[in-house]
Amino acid sequence: MKTSIGFIGGGRITKIFLQGFKKAGLEFESVKVFEPNSETLSNLQKSFPEIEKAESAEAAATQKVVFVAVHPPVVMETLQKIKDTVTESTVVISLAPKITLEKMASVLPTKKLVRVIPNATSFINEGFNPVSFYPGFEGKEQKSVFKLLKILGKTIVTEEAKLEGYAMVSAMLPTYFWFQWNETEKLALEMGLTPEEAKTAVNSTLKKALKLYYKSGLTPEQVMDLIPVKPIGENEAEIKNILNTKLLGLYGKIKP
Repeated sequence: MKTSIGFIGGGRITKIFLQGFKKAGLEFESVKVFEPNSETLSNLQKSFPEIEKAESAEAAATQKVVFVAVHPPVVMETLQKIKDTVTESTVVISLAPKITLEKMASVLPTKKLVRVIPNATSFINEGFNPVSFYPGFEGKEQKSVFKLLKILGKTIVTEEAKLEGYAMVSAMLPTYFWFQWNETEKLALEMGLTPEEAKTAVNSTLKKALKLYYKSGLTPEQVMDLIPVKPIGENEAEIKNILNTKLLGLYGKIKP
């Protein structure tokens, strides 16, 4: 069954969701996006010419399913803007950490409220997206929303209190490693490999290393002991300290 969707915010995560829906061949009655930055909106329309420009957050909120795709500091302000447009039948899905379902419910007339911690890999329909529903939002319509989100990849229902933890260990996880993979590929070129050989070597090894770590039945210590030479082993303590300091520090800021 088709529905209409609106996005308040047209940045990266909106692009990721629209690409995931497009790749899956999903069609909507209409798609409206409100994005105050004209350049950002223009770039989004080049990739998705079917979207309609919404002149305001309120205009985007006229859709049946509304995604609030803004940063935490402006979520409540955004909800205040759309509270008179949203009806009791509107589904509102927040993609931000920190702002709870209870806070959303204190402003909006609808109780069909959802929070999702989105994942960049939803771009290729292989996301890992934990979701929480407001108490009382159940039945066929809730299942319909879950089905919509599942199109983007693995979607799990979890306790709302765990969402910020998932933001740190899942949503942001790739950023801890992507630049290292890229740098390793660059180093491989200096060592005589072609760009294609470098990509294949890093890609294949990472895939098998993950399988070894999680599927071999060995403990993490046993896995790490399989390779005797550890070129950056003397820097492990420093790297662990950076991870602990940065991640726990940020977690403290985004936790409700």
